[in-house]
Amino acid sequence: MKTEKIGPLRLWISICAATLALASCAGVPVAENPGSGEELNYGVMIMAHGGSDEWNAHLAEAVEPLQERYPVEMALGMADAGSIEEAIRRLESRGVNHVGVVRVFISGESWYDRTLQILGVQDGAPQRPDPERLKEIQANMPMPMGFWKVDTELAFHLSTDGLADAGEIDGVMTSRIRNLSSDPENEVVAVIAHGPGDDAENQRWLDKISQRTRNAGEQLGIREIKVFTLREDWQEKRIAAEREIRGYIEQASSQGLTPIVVPFRLQGFGPYERVLNELDYRADGLGLLPHSNVALWVSRQADRLRSEALSHHEQES
Repeated sequence: MKTEKIGPLRLWISICAATLALASCAGVPVAENPGSGEELNYGVMIMAHGGSDEWNAHLAEAVEPLQERYPVEMALGMADAGSIEEAIRRLESRGVNHVGVVRVFISGESWYDRTLQILGVQDGAPQRPDPERLKEIQANMPMPMGFWKVDTELAFHLSTDGLADAGEIDGVMTSRIRNLSSDPENEVVAVIAHGPGDDAENQRWLDKISQRTRNAGEQLGIREIKVFTLREDWQEKRIAAEREIRGYIEQASSQGLTPIVVPFRLQGFGPYERVLNELDYRADGLGLLPHSNVALWVSRQADRLRSEALSHHEQES
């Protein structure tokens, strides 16, 4: 494998004391207004998966421009009620009464209903367990995934799309592929994403990500760009996905073509180096971050949610 290593990272990480998502907002259910007549005090909660220090630092860098315009707090993890509640308390302490929840996930479907329930916008989440019971539950979790309704008077406005829906990401994909390409007519690109367990949802991932790569194919003249999902958390489906991905790389090499591998992940190369062990391909290990278009997308979602919050606030006042 030929790889180009990521350069030194500027670690901007005064990123809150949390562990670890975006999009169109029309028609999204909204929590009850905290009181008519109040001035709109808008803040932003960024939800994302989170990971290593490098992962978190890249996300923090993308979110940094928002800090100049809004109170911003992070809730990292897979819609963990604990990190969400901590972010809510920090926003409350900063005088916020309306919150735009920008969900920075690949798919807008990821943990959407669960988040609505935790925020109390939708029924379904239980009350917060007592501290001893909570400690017992979390002891059996590989990572925190608390699920309870957070007690708060804040009004929430949630994004509904994911990065796979975002036109801004077309430029990211074009940039990643261009930087790895030298002979486009004799190159194929395998774009690999995490993927969900449900087959119908997985097809939606494939269709949307393929849309994000279309401009790159047209602009760069790459012989073929094909999107795969690894189905990483579903062992039987993952085995089949690994076989398909490896087969594609092997076939391209046997035809004298150069395979390029680009991850459709928020940050990093994930498990793909292990999956593609001993195969010959070109990659640089970069996910969607760092790239200014991700920051642009996040900023646009926050602004759009503020407009929604203002409209809702005016109707209630």
